[in-house]
Amino acid sequence: MTRYDVMPSPVGDLMLAATDTHLIGVRFAPHSEDAVARQGWMRASGGTPADAILTEARAQLDQYFSGERTAFHLPLAPTGTDFQMQVWSSLQAIPFGGTISYGELARRIGDPKAMRAVGAANGRNPIPIIVPCHRVIGADGSLTGYGGGMERKRWLLAHEGASKELELGVSA
Repeated sequence: MTRYDVMPSPVGDLMLAATDTHLIGVRFAPHSEDAVARQGWMRASGGTPADAILTEARAQLDQYFSGERTAFHLPLAPTGTDFQMQVWSSLQAIPFGGTISYGELARRIGDPKAMRAVGAANGRNPIPIIVPCHRVIGADGSLTGYGGGMERKRWLLAHEGASKELELGVSA
C-alpha cells in the first residue's frame, strides 16, 4: 500500500509518497486528491512503515530547506526504464551546489550521444530535489526546463549556492 503526505516548503507544497520499504515519489503542487484516490494511495496516519519513511523524508527535506543538510539518506525506489534508472542514479552523484550539463550526464552514463534521451529521463524523475535533477543545465550554462517549473529550479540552485556559477536572477 502506498501512503502519501503533503508538506509545505519554500518551493510550494510537496506531496511525498512511500511504500513500506521505500520513498517512491516527490511531487510539486498542485496536487489532485482525486488523482491520488484513483491510484489507491492512502493519506499517512502515523502507524505504518510507509508513514515512518514519509516522516524521515519530511525531516530531511526540512533540514535541506533550512540549510542544515546537503545530502539525503533515504531508501529510494523510483519506477522507470533501465535507462531512466541509470540517469537517476547518476544524478545522485552531482554534489550539492554543483551543476553539470546534459551532455556531461550522457557521458557519465556511457552514452555521449544520448543528450536528448538524458533530458527526457531527467524530466521524468519521480523524486525531484532528493534525486537532484535541478542540477542539470544547458551546455552553455543556461537554465533549461524543469518539471517543477523554472522558478523552482532557480530557487533550488540559488539555495544550494550554484548562483556563484550561474546568473539565476533570484535571491536565496
